[in-house]
Amino acid sequence: MADNNKLNETTVSTEPVFSGKVISLQIDTVQLPDGTTATREIVKHPGAVAVLAVHEGRLLLVDQYRQAMGRCELEIPAGKLEKGEDPAEAAVRELQEETGYRCDKLTHLHSFYTSPGFADEIIHLYLAEQLSPGEMSLDEDEFLEVQEATLEEALDLIAEGRIADAKTIMAVYIWQLRNARGSAGTGI
Repeated sequence: MADNNKLNETTVSTEPVFSGKVISLQIDTVQLPDGTTATREIVKHPGAVAVLAVHEGRLLLVDQYRQAMGRCELEIPAGKLEKGEDPAEAAVRELQEETGYRCDKLTHLHSFYTSPGFADEIIHLYLAEQLSPGEMSLDEDEFLEVQEATLEEALDLIAEGRIADAKTIMAVYIWQLRNARGSAGTGI
């Protein structure tokens, strides 16, 4: 399907509002297709990676307190891209840092925007296979526990709201779909 250029907005001006360690915020004035103008609040983010890793039929999850949610959340291993970092290398790094596991095979599954209405954050989702355990190496301000779940347990955790973030829900449903299709090997 071709891009619908008649809906494009043209940036007239950009006003930086905030620049932090992870995100920045800007206000763009845009010209709309009908010639009028409007403002758009845009969160800029360097991008991230997430890893769907299944070891011996169990999904690797990390349990981590999320201040924005005010509670702990079970998620697949994930993390922010460093400036200029290759997403595949970041996925391998995040898997090892957060779970201790290393993988011999990494496959890009999909890249998606988290909230395109106001943010440019893109997450690159990878499948990690042929895993071997090792040592975690968490950041100094990172506290988490590794947990594992079967597909059924992961689906129950979604239904219970214990898994509530989009990247992890997407990863579980991809795992379920690939199992239903009868993918060889780890079921992914």
